[in-house]
This record gives sequence, structure tokens and C-alpha cells, in this order.
Amino acid sequence: MTIQAAIEDKLRSAFDPEHLEVINESYMHNVPPGSESHFKVFIVSAAFDGEKKVARQRAVNKALAEELAGGVHALSMHTMTPEEWRAQNPEELASPNCKGGFGK
Repeated sequence: MTIQAAIEDKLRSAFDPEHLEVINESYMHNVPPGSESHFKVFIVSAAFDGEKKVARQRAVNKALAEELAGGVHALSMHTMTPEEWRAQNPEELASPNCKGGFGK
């Protein structure tokens, strides 16, 4: 199973999301082709109702503890309630370009 598939399975199991996207953004960074090290997650779940952003992110980190302790170097999270998802601005969710790294 790929890291991306494991992330998707664990988030579906933990949060029963209305919407879930797990995007491998490793290609945007200075890593070998085919890497699974940088991900962006959009997760929309009623489980986040009444929770502050930091509590939501901690819950996602807990669900993905194994992946974060292993090969995942970066995880960008957009954790929203269904109401927040419908009201969001897609331009605010774009990932920034990589600033380099690895000796650059």
C-alpha cells in the first residue's frame, strides 16, 4: 500500500469525512521522482464541529502518527466542517512553491 493510500484509509476511518482529498505534492520539492514525502490534505467532517483549528490538526496528526514518524516530511492540512467547506475560497488553499532546501 502506498503512503498516500494509507493516509486516505486512516482519515476515512477516523473522521468519516464528507469530502477528502490527499494530494502528493512531493514533486514540487527537491526529492527523488516518485517520492511520497510531502502531502496536502483537505478533510471535511462533521467530527470537527465545535473544535478549534489546533484541536483538529492534533486529531489528524494522531490518526497519522505512524506516517508522520516515518517517511512523511511535510503535511499541509485544511480541516473544515461541512459549513466551512461550502464557504471557503479556493485561492486561499493553494500551496506555496518550495523554497529549496537540501543544500540550496
